[in-house]
Amino acid sequence: METREKSYLRRPIPLGWSVLLALMVHGPLLMMQLPANTSYDANFHIFFASHYAQHWFDPWNTKWFAGFSQTTYPPVGHQWIAVFSYLVGLNIAYMLVQLIGVVLYPVAVYKFSKLWVSTRAASYAAFLSVFIGSLSFLVYSAGQLSTTLAAPFYLLAMAYLYEWLRWGGGRAFIKGLLFVVVGAGIHHVTLIFASLLFALPVLWLAWRDRQTEGRGAAGAVVGRAIVFTAISAAAVGITLLPYFLAILQHPITQVPIPHASRNNLLLSGWVNFVNYFVAQYGLMILALPFIFIKGATRRRLPLMLFFWLTFIFSLGSTTPIPRWLTGRAFEILTFERYALWASLLALPIIGLLVEDLVDRWPRWGAAGVALAAAATCSFALAWISISPYKTVGGMNVNSVVSFLNRDGHDRFRYFTLGFGNALPKVSTYANASSVDGEYNSARLLPEMTQYGSAQLTSAKYFGREGMEALRSMLKHANKYGVKWVFVHDPYYEPLLAFAGWRRIEVFDNGSISVWTKDDVPPAHAIESDAVPAPWEGLLWGTLPFGSSLLLIFVTFMFPDRVRVLEVVTPSSEPEPLSIYAREAR
Repeated sequence: METREKSYLRRPIPLGWSVLLALMVHGPLLMMQLPANTSYDANFHIFFASHYAQHWFDPWNTKWFAGFSQTTYPPVGHQWIAVFSYLVGLNIAYMLVQLIGVVLYPVAVYKFSKLWVSTRAASYAAFLSVFIGSLSFLVYSAGQLSTTLAAPFYLLAMAYLYEWLRWGGGRAFIKGLLFVVVGAGIHHVTLIFASLLFALPVLWLAWRDRQTEGRGAAGAVVGRAIVFTAISAAAVGITLLPYFLAILQHPITQVPIPHASRNNLLLSGWVNFVNYFVAQYGLMILALPFIFIKGATRRRLPLMLFFWLTFIFSLGSTTPIPRWLTGRAFEILTFERYALWASLLALPIIGLLVEDLVDRWPRWGAAGVALAAAATCSFALAWISISPYKTVGGMNVNSVVSFLNRDGHDRFRYFTLGFGNALPKVSTYANASSVDGEYNSARLLPEMTQYGSAQLTSAKYFGREGMEALRSMLKHANKYGVKWVFVHDPYYEPLLAFAGWRRIEVFDNGSISVWTKDDVPPAHAIESDAVPAPWEGLLWGTLPFGSSLLLIFVTFMFPDRVRVLEVVTPSSEPEPLSIYAREAR
């Protein structure tokens, strides 16, 4: 009986079990709409999706910054939310899209891990992907839908890229290309700052493997890499052409806005350290020595090196390396997403660690790994309640929306104070336009871009810069037709009174007050050269979403036909020889 149990524990975990586990762990949390109440950015993504639900082919959104273009943010994730919202509403649609992303992690990690380790170790990596702290942190605390949705697409693209580099074949090329294009259509930051972190180790591995076979490594692999890169760049460039045109026309030149993830985690206080390191890596921290030792082997060296680089980036300015390598982009990036990318690069090697533990202590090793994985995920979730960083995304804004949608109040613009990340909830359902907004890269109003402050609604948290931005907007209220200010924080009331505003109504037992200014004319459209041309709106509503439909069609109509070949090295460690070998070789 004991021998049979040990034998069972030493088998690979079926991929379907890991996918089912992802559904069981994250499905209930998402269906309870946890990110809408606890995360920073979920309402932001729902707001973007609400615009596509009403104006699919018109990316000019007048509800923020007196008008901005949504072509400044790739649309695929938001467009799928919009499509699902016709059936289940915006909030549940967001949760469904996020759940699809989470369920893809075991599949993507398994296929990516098989490039580097045995099938069994890859199955352990897929199992652990359900519990990595950075995923839970980004889904339930940060609310970074696009980051968490795009990452598995790039990992899957790398598996097909390896097959193409190693053996060629049209099926691998097309699938790899489509996964890259769809990943780019979900998130531009992952495209620009993560794709190379995933791709370069795979290129290195394919070159080495082909060299080992004695089949002329450099010419074939490098040539295919150039072809794939060129065609991918062209496909992404055409699919996201309105985005690149918008960025070229209005590059991000605004005053940098501080973000805690850029701080030195060792010097900025224990809260920052726990928030951006402990909560994201969890007990994976204990595996760091093993990652470096086992990753230093000949085959996995490129994976370990790029993990190490990504890991350093996740620490913000704890080291000077991120600032050296990114230049001015350092002041624009946020670095919590690098912890997710680093974790994904580490999982294949951690799969080897689990394999060793289970081989030595079958029952205790398996139980210990399961408990460590559950503890990592649980702490990331518990930290949402423990952390001093609190969101107000679950705030009830119905009274504000009702006020703006009645008696012609939507003829004027508004902004909020003290609403935090509940601001997008107001914007999603109110007809009126605001001069504030949550997407800093899209704003062009000088009152916003000339100060190192993010939203007006959170002005006090940005010190002098935030209050100066607020004073500037109050000064120019007549210019933008700003007649309403909704206050959820008494801190701002003396400033409003001093600037000539008066309180006219209170909602929700006095927790929200409405302030107005009598001489404000109705709002008018602000002329802007950032308005996309009609043909840009047609491309934006067709190509990115169409590429995702094409990917679904190709994936199901042309399933993978691959087999895994392994050899046993003198050290008795299973070592992949030809991971994605064509059946008809």
